[in-house]
Amino acid sequence: MQVLYIHPDNPQPRLIEQAADLLRKDLLIIYPTDTSYAFGCRLGAKDALEKLKQIRELDDKHQFTLLCRDLSEIANYASVDNVQFKQLKAHTPAPITFILNATKDVPKKLAHAKKKTIGIRVPSNPIAQALLEAMDEPILTSSLILPNRDDIIDDPFEIEELLGNQIDGLINAGVKTTKLTTIVDMTSSQPEVIRQGAANVDSLVL
Repeated sequence: MQVLYIHPDNPQPRLIEQAADLLRKDLLIIYPTDTSYAFGCRLGAKDALEKLKQIRELDDKHQFTLLCRDLSEIANYASVDNVQFKQLKAHTPAPITFILNATKDVPKKLAHAKKKTIGIRVPSNPIAQALLEAMDEPILTSSLILPNRDDIIDDPFEIEELLGNQIDGLINAGVKTTKLTTIVDMTSSQPEVIRQGAANVDSLVL
């Protein structure tokens, strides 16, 4: 496993490029977001996705999320009308995952098997944004929640100790304040909060 020590506020371009290179090789990494550390891999990276599912013990009903640098990429992966787009624009970037109806461009393995939905998130974290910029495409992302543990691990050295032999790369940006994203279902006319996390979305669901 490759460990990259990247500055949380001023990411070094050379190291971001190394991390992006791991993703381009269809490998599985752990990187920081604006809420906590998370798993990340390239869209369509079969081996990395299988590895992620095994580590987290996920089944086919799991709702995956795409990390996008801004809303310009959303139309490729999710169907949004004008009202939804305005709502999304007013609430991004933020620690919010929006559940939207997936387009046909989303690989079947990523869209929710029954609902045909996909999670979309636009982060404000400098490392996550730099990584998305380098990739020039969304990253498949998943919370760093491990089976049989209630907590999310916020210490990169503990992550390295626990998962060092199961992942391919780790961006160490120091200990992070651990929060969960707020999840909002936007698939019906009235947005619904599925999980209240770091972001307050009262203005969205009232």
